[in-house]
Amino acid sequence: MKGFCVRRCWLVGWASLILSGSLWAAPPIEHWTQPSGTRVQLVTLTALPMLDVQLDFDGGSRRDPAAQAGLAQATALMLDKGLDALPGQSALNENQLVEAWADLGAQFTLQSSADRLSVRLRTLSQADIRQQAVALAAHQLSAPAFPEAVWVRERDRLVAGWRQAQTRPSVVANRHFQAAVLGPHPYGFEARPETWARVAVADMRDFYLRHVRACDARVTLVGDVNRAQAEAIVEQLMAGLKTRPCQPLPTIAEVAPLQAAQTLRVPFDAVQAQILIGQPGFPRSDPDFMALTLANHMLGGGGFSSRLMQEVRERRGLTYGIFSAFAPGRHAGPFTVSMSTRPEQADEAVALIHQELRRFITEGPTDAELAQAKASLIHGFALRLDSNRKLLDNVAAMAWHDLPMDHLDTWTTRLDAVTREQVMNALQRVLNPERMVTLILGGPAS
Repeated sequence: MKGFCVRRCWLVGWASLILSGSLWAAPPIEHWTQPSGTRVQLVTLTALPMLDVQLDFDGGSRRDPAAQAGLAQATALMLDKGLDALPGQSALNENQLVEAWADLGAQFTLQSSADRLSVRLRTLSQADIRQQAVALAAHQLSAPAFPEAVWVRERDRLVAGWRQAQTRPSVVANRHFQAAVLGPHPYGFEARPETWARVAVADMRDFYLRHVRACDARVTLVGDVNRAQAEAIVEQLMAGLKTRPCQPLPTIAEVAPLQAAQTLRVPFDAVQAQILIGQPGFPRSDPDFMALTLANHMLGGGGFSSRLMQEVRERRGLTYGIFSAFAPGRHAGPFTVSMSTRPEQADEAVALIHQELRRFITEGPTDAELAQAKASLIHGFALRLDSNRKLLDNVAAMAWHDLPMDHLDTWTTRLDAVTREQVMNALQRVLNPERMVTLILGGPAS
């Protein structure tokens, strides 16, 4: 109970400070580069006897060959399916590995996103348990087994899951939309049965060796450890990766802008029509990130206060919900407006969305909309950092996107300083209402 009170009081105090504006400050972030080239970020928090670690590698799906879309995903999937033996450490099959983590009460998870392959470790910070968990994690990073029989089984499961997903209208709509908006860029690749069929265990081993390496890794630690302990943990985790070759990885072209508007009607037997409208957005490195974040909140990302929700749901009753979102990564992810409605209302809804997009991009927000959006985002900022896991997410993202280490400290000040003119200029630079993809899934094709 005492530990709970300490954590609760810390979070309440943290939230109250952020609401007061400039008085709030994020926990200190120590950062350094290991001799191997690994960049490390550490946030020491002692209120809970826990440690969260995230390791990020440039091994996301943007590195997939087109013919082997899904290779990064398959590699991440197979990393916890067994370990080869190392000096002083026995081989483990997948069941033994699961039991080893369960015995420690620790968690080791893997995920492949568009940009990165991420590994996460959560463990108690108690020295003996932490040391065993870090040793097991280091073994798993150094010597994944990639058993052939397990990959055949997992590939069959992926294919079955993909086929089942094709019965869901939202999945089919998104597949067609991503292909139209992102074109041949790797962000638009879709893993399918035929691409997984081209992925062999040797391909996963090669992908892992080329992309999971110490020289350009980012490691973020949040929890009950000091710098000396953190340095030792990172050194142990990276020990098996330091000798891997570190030639520069191939450059990936940017997402090409759309050259013309396109309307796609996809037949699908469903009660509701799915509507997706959008275009390539912007990368996370865009200097207008703050202005565009505000713009999206006002347009369709701010719930019931957003303009699209007011116009399409509240005033016309065409949908239960309508949303807009940017998806910035190392490249420009898609900007998307999404909703569902009755098929006979789809054309009316599409026309209204385009009308509101043109008006918002041309005229910009009102002063009242801007003030409300700033207040909403600033007052909600503490909730994005109210746990070790959320703080880990944010600090790891800062490291991945090469953001300054005072990013969290200055976030509210920088957001509050954005002007209406900056929002309008950013919108008009990034979005072109005359060059968007409009996809309507449901009802007959025209």
